[in-house]
Amino acid sequence: MQLKFQVQTKIQKPLAEVFDAVYNPTKLSAYFTTGGTSAPLDEGTTVIWRFADFPGGCPVTVKKITPNQQIVFEWPAYEPPTKNKLPLPDDYKTTVEMTFEALSPTNTLVRISESGWRETQQGLDGSYGNCHGWTQMSCALKAFLEYGINLRKGAY
Repeated sequence: MQLKFQVQTKIQKPLAEVFDAVYNPTKLSAYFTTGGTSAPLDEGTTVIWRFADFPGGCPVTVKKITPNQQIVFEWPAYEPPTKNKLPLPDDYKTTVEMTFEALSPTNTLVRISESGWRETQQGLDGSYGNCHGWTQMSCALKAFLEYGINLRKGAY
């Protein structure tokens, strides 16, 4: 069994505006990477995402970008700590794919999928945690673009 998931959210904004809110580090930091983002998500680059509620930075390696359509990146796999657990290997990464689809001139569907966890209980737990996180991110993106609010502010 391959551990993977997909979440999706319809955002009532034009496709280019929604895509830019993920690609653009200033906008992304306004609702998701609350500790800052080092650069735009350009193909072939490694960007550092920082979160106010998560110590350190998270390297995001951009594998593919098609403007207004798709962003694919790898980042370190997360598995919740357990008793007697060895550290995760440095090369243990998961793959995130974000797709953007115009449903109309003012409505965009954002799909976020992630895969690549080990087929263990810790891998399953990690995938559940990230599924929760991407659901929060897509809701925060919607709130930011449609209503101008940051759902993460004060939440962590």
